Amino acid sequence: MELLSDGRLRNAGVLLFGKRPHRLFPRAQVRIGLFRGTQILGSHDYQGTLWEQLEGAMQRFRQVLKARYDIKVEEATLEGLQRKEVWEYPLDALREAVVNALVHRDYTHPADIQIRLEEDGLQVWSPGELPPPLKPEDLRRPHCSVPRNPLLAQAFHFAGLIKRWGTGTTRIIELSRSHGLPEPEFQNQQGGFLVMFAKSPLHAGASPGNGAERTADQSGAVCEGAGCIADKEYQQLTGVSKRTASGELSELTGKGIFTKIGCQRGRGTVYRAPIGHIGQ
Repeated sequence: MELLSDGRLRNAGVLLFGKRPHRLFPRAQVRIGLFRGTQILGSHDYQGTLWEQLEGAMQRFRQVLKARYDIKVEEATLEGLQRKEVWEYPLDALREAVVNALVHRDYTHPADIQIRLEEDGLQVWSPGELPPPLKPEDLRRPHCSVPRNPLLAQAFHFAGLIKRWGTGTTRIIELSRSHGLPEPEFQNQQGGFLVMFAKSPLHAGASPGNGAERTADQSGAVCEGAGCIADKEYQQLTGVSKRTASGELSELTGKGIFTKIGCQRGRGTVYRAPIGHIGQ
């Protein structure tokens, strides 16, 4: 991988595999901030190797981004339920943006990679503008690959994280489209490169938070699809705590989505969707 010179790690080797890369590259880190207007709700810095910075950023996304559950009912049984988490931004597109920032940033620039999670969008800014001859408008179509850090690009290629064919930004666009989001914007800004994701209309106006959320209708779909469900089964299907499950089941009962019936052997209290609701 050409990461050694006279038996010592080169700069790329330190960033990829060094024990404490920040000692030589103090600004080689990812900073993620949560914002509501001009108010900073939280800020986290991720240091270590580039692999650790990538993993830290993805873990943070899973902690703070909103998600909804798409419930697909193939048959009116517990086995017939399929649940899919749909995040407000496609995680694969965010990973691609962070990988591009780590691989192509200017490591001589006195700034870190900065990711802003705001009420109406998400921004990934990395030090160093696009290297010539590339321009932001070129990234919306197939283009030549011009890696600023070829040894880093090669390592991430070997790891299966980039293709080295200039397809990263077009993949980000395709993933955003398929997710129902507007196409991201690319800009050279303040000596760096900026990727801007717009929030899906399904999550518009929601402040950054933590974990996945469900609406009453989505929770009701679980119970309607199952036809009859117990408290513990509801917890297993939705991934919520016992206390949350009890509250949601009471709310759904109050809305008439299903009815609470007496104890059944081995299941305790169960909830049944009205016959007319099953399969609707």
